[in-house]
Amino acid sequence: MQNPIILETFEEPEKKAHPWRRCTMGKHLVREYEAHIAPSKEHPDGTVARWHEHCADNPSRKDELSFDEIQYISKTYFASLSGPPTAGVLTKEFDDADKYDNEIRGWTQYWNDIFLPEDKLNPNLVKAIIATESSFRENPKEMKSAHGLMQIQDGTLHYLSDTKGELRNYLIRLNLSELLNPSANICAGIRWLFRKKETASATLKRPASWYEAIEDYKGLLDKILHHKEYDHRIMEHLDKYYKLLESKS
Repeated sequence: MQNPIILETFEEPEKKAHPWRRCTMGKHLVREYEAHIAPSKEHPDGTVARWHEHCADNPSRKDELSFDEIQYISKTYFASLSGPPTAGVLTKEFDDADKYDNEIRGWTQYWNDIFLPEDKLNPNLVKAIIATESSFRENPKEMKSAHGLMQIQDGTLHYLSDTKGELRNYLIRLNLSELLNPSANICAGIRWLFRKKETASATLKRPASWYEAIEDYKGLLDKILHHKEYDHRIMEHLDKYYKLLESKS
């Protein structure tokens, strides 16, 4: 077999949605991969084509965060960050409570930088959400239609990648298997929480608080507004965990 043919090169982005990104807006990261090519007159023994890591155009021209770029950002930047979420507070109740602090810290900063809210999302609040959604288990089995640490619904996964759907920009392209990756799940969950802050604000006809955004994330806001029955313990537990984390920060 002939030596591999090298195709494509990585082009340094010119305009990024965030400094941590590898690719410009309108492109997504594709990691290096190989493809076997059948024998031909030029290469009678066949050959292997190797595509270097590169940025590929998004047909939608919108910003789309791929699984490969999520992994690149996580591994490159998150270990050096400091600040909340607070460690050592919830470990008595949850064995893996501090296992995902780097990902919580990093993706909260990333999405705060993207959307620049006046009231920035607090990483301790995200950690409290994960405590109430999955108890820090990567793939809890209780709900077949919700997945991962932040229990992302099947429909939500579709909305996050639907270029003609309700998200105007800053989409996330993941399949179900990739969604179970902790960093990808937290990235997607926080992105969806920012969307829920928008929908809660539209429902309330005023800027929603992050607590109200979480109520919408958990499917409780409509029940609360229309005085329907719901499990009050859900938000009570979240409030308890959040206050514990903040008291030790």
